[in-house]
Amino acid sequence: MSTRVEQGRFTRARAAGPAGSPSPPPSAGQGRRPREQAYPGAFPIGPTISFLRRLRASLDAGSELPQSLAEATGALPRDLRDALDRMLHRLGGDYSEDEWGFDEEFADSLLPFFEFLYERWWRVQAIGARNVPSHGRALMVANHAGVVPWDATMMSVAMLREHPLPRYARFLVLDWAFTLPWVSVAMRKVGGVVASPYNALRLLEQDELVAVFPEGVRGAGKGFGQRYRLQRFGRGGFVEIALRTGSPIVPVAVVGSEEIYPKVADAPLVARAIGAPYFPITPTFPALGPLGVIPLPSKWRIEFCEPIPTAHFGPEAAEDRSFVFELSEQIRATIQAKVYDNLVARGSAFL
Repeated sequence: MSTRVEQGRFTRARAAGPAGSPSPPPSAGQGRRPREQAYPGAFPIGPTISFLRRLRASLDAGSELPQSLAEATGALPRDLRDALDRMLHRLGGDYSEDEWGFDEEFADSLLPFFEFLYERWWRVQAIGARNVPSHGRALMVANHAGVVPWDATMMSVAMLREHPLPRYARFLVLDWAFTLPWVSVAMRKVGGVVASPYNALRLLEQDELVAVFPEGVRGAGKGFGQRYRLQRFGRGGFVEIALRTGSPIVPVAVVGSEEIYPKVADAPLVARAIGAPYFPITPTFPALGPLGVIPLPSKWRIEFCEPIPTAHFGPEAAEDRSFVFELSEQIRATIQAKVYDNLVARGSAFL
């Protein structure tokens, strides 16, 4: 069986579903926080500094992270303090969640903090959010950088804030991240899932919105000198999964994540000791201790490109290796071009 990519054929799918079909109302599992309810006003820098100082002092005194966060929240404005209190409370409790560990109430309680990062810290501009289907299965494919997967989180926030029918995204994360205490629990509760073809296939069969990062470790852990140069997409496994499930593919270009933790060196011995794929050395970490974990306030742009329909190719197209690779490379080229376009549009990384 031979299937060929027709240039432009698959870049004009309607985001809202089959042609002529109306968009259904949001389901109970979709995000419902309207844009006008976002965290209001400028975030005061003074309380932020006080919070970070209290957090560092508590950690230096030997307290566990949850206790340190709870002690430091007194310096925050009331909205964020209440949100963080609810988040910490739910982390330690026994609450309902789906089979993947997603806890919508926990995610909602953490949303004000993510919105602060989105609006005030990284000043994210999201373009083309309407290109993401408003319901049903879809696969977002994005470039990956920044050492820590904040890009996945900001894409999820963009879906909640900028899309006319907000919905939570499920993002696939390397399994080593789920070995981190507390972080792994929180990651699952906000939509993170261990990256594997089987998990991606099941999520799409459940009509979820799924985000994947084909660069994997090569993208997240690359040095600052290689910023915004997409790494190889492997053998196109994400294309196979999309074809087998008939899921539209939405290329996503993320600009800004490269500067949050500028990786200038690596410590492979430390990485091997803790079982991580890399241990980054940045201008602030580990020199500043816990404060070095605070990401730098770079300016972000996220562009959601036009969706690529796959259902008309049929699941048998996944067996055509040349077609899978060709489509994978075309998607990679699309994302790379959009990354360069948005770099120019963004201008300065921090101003």
